Amino acid sequence: MESLKVNHYMNRRPVTFTDEMPVAEAVERLLTGKQSGGAVLNPRNKVIGFLSEKDCIARMITSSYYREQVARVKEIMKTDVLAVKSYDSIIEVAQRFLNEGTKLYPVVDDDGYFIGTISRADVLYAIDVQLRDGYKRA
Repeated sequence: MESLKVNHYMNRRPVTFTDEMPVAEAVERLLTGKQSGGAVLNPRNKVIGFLSEKDCIARMITSSYYREQVARVKEIMKTDVLAVKSYDSIIEVAQRFLNEGTKLYPVVDDDGYFIGTISRADVLYAIDVQLRDGYKRA
């Protein structure tokens, strides 16, 4: 199982955001892409933040209460981003999901450039494929 790597199961075309993007547009991207969050990227494709459904829900509730409409991603994104590398082990990432309570990690290269995401579902699928393969051989 240690041979299972993130790069074999990560999403290479996830939703992404810019920090100047309106939150309403970010919400549309999340809903259309059926994803629970995504990386906020600078013009050089480096991760500068992370935006989750939870962040958007909190802002939308506040906006509806105060009748505010325009908010930018930079106002609600998390800047302390937890990321993984494409060569990380699926099992190690599974452990991180259990310990850190997140649903999705950006995948970055050694220089911090964004290359995709990996979700709990992706990790679950990778482990399931490996286990099914093992059952077939036994």
